[in-house]
Amino acid sequence: MTFGWGADKETSFAIMDRAHEAGLTFLDTADIYSSWAENNDGGVSEAWIGEWMQGKDRRELIIATKGRGRMWEGPTGEGLSRVHLIQAVEDSLRRLQTDYIDLYQVHWPDDETPLEETLRALDDLVRQGKVRYIGCSNYPAWLLMKSLWISDVNNLTRFDSLQPHYSLVHRAEFERELKALCLEQGLGVIPYSPLGRGFLTGKYTREDDFREGTRAANPDKVRSYFTEENFALLDRMREVAEGHGKRLTHVALAWMLTQPVITAPIIGVRTVAQLEDNLGAVGFRLTDEEMSYIT
Repeated sequence: MTFGWGADKETSFAIMDRAHEAGLTFLDTADIYSSWAENNDGGVSEAWIGEWMQGKDRRELIIATKGRGRMWEGPTGEGLSRVHLIQAVEDSLRRLQTDYIDLYQVHWPDDETPLEETLRALDDLVRQGKVRYIGCSNYPAWLLMKSLWISDVNNLTRFDSLQPHYSLVHRAEFERELKALCLEQGLGVIPYSPLGRGFLTGKYTREDDFREGTRAANPDKVRSYFTEENFALLDRMREVAEGHGKRLTHVALAWMLTQPVITAPIIGVRTVAQLEDNLGAVGFRLTDEEMSYIT
């Protein structure tokens, strides 16, 4: 689960409580997530998770966060330089109120910092015990492969996971090269936006226009999904869902979970009700015929 966008503190705590009760143990965030902060300076999501974790068994939780975005003024306030990463991890540890991060991810590439500098800094953080594993997000295949090669030839900690943008309506970016790379190199894959910004829940129809208060109200984010091809996909998904007594949400998540390359799709919920709906996908898998039908 990912936190930091679209829910206030009370709701976020209620969501995390219900997730923990249901057995979800993996929480994904980033230092820049802070949409409800008054000053919007970042770190709010991490701080809320850190506060919520108090009194919980830390060993039962897998905390993933990310660094790369601007967190303070000046030339080192963003990026993947040694200076930025070391300070960013210290700040994340303080906000999370923990002495280690299970999975630390670089949020997106930094063309101004040599890969070896970034990877050596991450390797140092792992050796110091502040970070257990490292991953990357939004990396193209060539850059991910180059990063793995640099780690291998220099005996540095290598990326263990990739967090790509991937769903039934956003496939080419991951499937073109990254999917095969992750399978061959043994990387865990934890896609974000597995429900296509809400489109794959069936909340929109061919007759709908963009409605205020929904993600579709921002045409830059969802407009590209409003095609006849994608609405036909929803029709096929609905057939599969009805055959199992499930919902479209469950089929969209099961499509991911059925793929061996996927470790865990990252859901981003704003209410406890949305979480309850997503939980219906637990243990649900599709047959080969169903996978072919909706793919």
